[in-house]
Amino acid sequence: MDVDSGAAGEWKKYSTYAVAVDPEQEDKATEIKLCSFARPHMRAFHCSWWCFFIAFFIWFAIAPLLGEIRDDLKITKQEVWTSSIVGVGGTIFMRFVLGPGCDKYGARILFAVVLCSASIPTACTGLVQTATGLAVLRLFIGVAGGTFVMCQYWSSRMFTKEVVGTANALVGGWGNLGGGVTQLVMGSALFPLFKEIYDGDSEKAWRTVCVIPAVVAFTSGAIVYFISDDAPKGNYSEMKAHGVMADVSAAASFRSGALNINTWILFLQYACCFGVELTMNNAAALYFRDEFDQTTESAAAIASIFGWMNLFARGIGGFLSDKANASMGMRGRLIVQTVLLAAEGAMVLVFANTGTLAGAIVVMVIFSLFVQSAEGSTYGIVPYVDPPSTGSISGIVGAGGNSGAVGFGLGFRQLGYKDAFIIMGCTILGSSVTTVLISIKGHASMLWGEDAPVETKSTLAVPAKADDEDEALSGWCRLVRHAMRCDVQRDGKCGTILQPSNAINTQRQARKQAHKQTNSLYDICRRLADWPIDRVNGWVDGSMDGWLSTHAAEVADPANIQF
Repeated sequence: MDVDSGAAGEWKKYSTYAVAVDPEQEDKATEIKLCSFARPHMRAFHCSWWCFFIAFFIWFAIAPLLGEIRDDLKITKQEVWTSSIVGVGGTIFMRFVLGPGCDKYGARILFAVVLCSASIPTACTGLVQTATGLAVLRLFIGVAGGTFVMCQYWSSRMFTKEVVGTANALVGGWGNLGGGVTQLVMGSALFPLFKEIYDGDSEKAWRTVCVIPAVVAFTSGAIVYFISDDAPKGNYSEMKAHGVMADVSAAASFRSGALNINTWILFLQYACCFGVELTMNNAAALYFRDEFDQTTESAAAIASIFGWMNLFARGIGGFLSDKANASMGMRGRLIVQTVLLAAEGAMVLVFANTGTLAGAIVVMVIFSLFVQSAEGSTYGIVPYVDPPSTGSISGIVGAGGNSGAVGFGLGFRQLGYKDAFIIMGCTILGSSVTTVLISIKGHASMLWGEDAPVETKSTLAVPAKADDEDEALSGWCRLVRHAMRCDVQRDGKCGTILQPSNAINTQRQARKQAHKQTNSLYDICRRLADWPIDRVNGWVDGSMDGWLSTHAAEVADPANIQF
C-alpha cells in the first residue's frame, strides 16, 4: 500500500512511499517492513545489509584457510597474526575517510566503489607466496571492512530516530553475518569442493577458491549502484540539482564529529564489542584447531557459529535500545549499553577458562550474543550524538571496532590464548563503566539530567485553508524555515544549511552566518504574526526562494529585513 509522502512544495523523486514516513525528519520511515523491497526506504535497507554481508564475506574469506596457508607457505603463528592485524588495521583509515564521504556523496556510490575495488585483491589470493605478500594482500582486501560506515549511514538516512536503533542493528547484524557464513561456506563447503576438484591438492584449492566471492562482490557493487537511492527524496546529485540539498563540506563534517567527546567514548566501547568480533573472526578457527585438535573443516564450522549469531543478536541489541528509549529516553539506551558490555566482558573471562570442546562452544554462543547485542545498542546511540555529522561519527566509531581488533590481535600474536582472552575480558568490563561519561546535548545522561521535551510539529505542507489564524501563521513560519533551508537545532544554532540560491555562496560563509540566519528566521516569523493573513498569503505565494535569492543582506542581518 502506498503512503502519502507528506511534505508538499518541495522536489522529491517519489510522490508516495510504501512505508509511513515523518515529513519533519526528511521523509524518513517510521516503520520497518522486512518483506518489502520497495524504493526508496526498504530497497536501501536490503541493499545496505547485503552489501555489508558480501564485504564481510570477502574480508574474512581467507580466515578459515589460514591454517592451510600457514602450512603451505611455512610461516609462523606471529606472521599469520601480523596479516590478520594488518587486514583489520588498514580499515581504520578507510572508515575515517568514508564517514565524511557519506555525508558528501551518500552511501550508494561508496558501496559500489569499495565492493568493486576490494574484489580485485580477493581474486588475487592465489598469487601469495610469502608472509609479506599475505600481509599486503589482506591490507588491500581490508578496504571492504570500511563498508560498515555506509551500512549504518544509509540506514540512519532512511529511518527516523524512533526506529533507527533497530534498523541499524538489523542491517549491521545481517551484514556481520557474512563473517560466520564465510567460515562455513569457504572452510567447510567450497574448500573441500575445490580439494575434490584438484584431487586432494589443498594448496591448489585455497589458491583458487577466493575467485568465487570476488565475482559475487563485484557484481553486487555494480547492481546496487543502479537499483537504489541515496535518501528518501532521491539521489544526492538530484537533490542538489533541485536545491533540496547543498554540497556538504566533508572536512567540516569530520571536524564536528571528531570534536564531540561522546564520539570517542563510543569509539572505545565499539572497540570492545565489534573489535572483539573481528578478533574472533580471525582467531576462532585457529583456536579450535590448535586447542581442541579439530580439522580445518570442523574448526571452520564451529567458528562460524559466532558469526551466525548476527542473524538476530545485533538486532536484539538495537531493539532493546529502542524499547528502553521509548520508556526512559536516552538514559534507557545508556543503561542497556552498560549492561550488555558488562555481560560480554564477564562471558569472555568464562570462555578463557573453559577447557572442554562442548563447554567452549556453549559459552562462545552466549559470549557472541552479548558481543553483537552491544554492537546494536552502540549504533542506537550514534544517530543522536550530532545528527548533521552522523556519517563522520559513524565512521569514527566504526574505526574504533577495527582499532580494538588491532589491539586484541597484538595480544593474541604475543601471548597464549588464555592470557589474551583474560586481557580482552577485563578491557571490556572497564569500557562498560565509561557509559556514565556520555552526555548528549538535549538528552539525559546515565546519572543526571533529563531529555528535552519533544516538540509537536506540523508538516511542511502548505495549508490550503485554516480556520485558526494562528495555526495558519505557524504553517507559514514553517514555510519560511523550509525556504531558508535551515534545520534549527534545540540549542538555537543552525545544524545544516541547505541553500538552493546564491544567498550564501560558500560553506564557510554559511557556517559563519548560521546563527544570524537563525535570528533572521525568527524575526521574519514575528513580523508575519503582525500581518493580516491575506498579506501573508500574497508574500509567500510562490516567490519565497526568489526573495531569498535577491535579498542576501536581509538574510544575513535581521536588521535589514524589508517587507
